[in-house]
Amino acid sequence: MIHDPTTLNRQGADVGPQYRSIIFVNSQEQMEIAQNSLSSAQKNLSKPIVTQIVPVVKFYMAEEYHQNYYKNNPNQGYCQVVIAPKIKKLRSLL
Repeated sequence: MIHDPTTLNRQGADVGPQYRSIIFVNSQEQMEIAQNSLSSAQKNLSKPIVTQIVPVVKFYMAEEYHQNYYKNNPNQGYCQVVIAPKIKKLRSLL
């Protein structure tokens, strides 16, 4: 897994509801896929998954400087310490 879905409102050292684990869905089909995915992942974890699955109500595009952040800022500390290891791990799983 790329992050710990069993921690509520947290991502590493960052804490708060903006760091919650959540899946936004657009349809009942996506809802079922997400639920099945979480059920499958839960089988490999000892603590309960706290990831929420909720319908998209409104979506706001982030500011331009947030777009493609890793691609545009690969040498930034956050990219090197947080994002790069996750990408490496994900690639090793594919």
